[in-house]
Amino acid sequence: MIFHQLRFRFRDETTEEQREAVLARMRRIATVESVSFSTVGRRLGDSTEDGLTHGYHVAIADLAALERYMYDPEQIEGDPHIIPHIHTLVIGPDVTDDPDPELAAKVMEINQRKLAEYPEWAALMASVPDFRIAL
Repeated sequence: MIFHQLRFRFRDETTEEQREAVLARMRRIATVESVSFSTVGRRLGDSTEDGLTHGYHVAIADLAALERYMYDPEQIEGDPHIIPHIHTLVIGPDVTDDPDPELAAKVMEINQRKLAEYPEWAALMASVPDFRIAL
């Protein structure tokens, strides 16, 4: 199982209505066939230290399911409606119960391949003002 998490903060100019639309879109993506279970919503606790106010967490069974997830039409179509509203995005750290020591590299390979195949997605991701991967 691969437990993938995004922690984020909306842009200041994003309205409450837009925030709700983004969260609804994320929830749709989190229910695609390749996701075993998920949660999307506000962060509990104090976010003053890092500014991260929301989270998106999905559990994905294996690399084959991750590949389907990354290329699922719901995600491909949803990201252009989500990413422009995100100011801070922290991907990970992801967690797994898979003993494969090469799993992190294989996950990154899937991500890099998608960035190469979808330059518009790469540009969207590059538009996030504060983006990082937490390992």
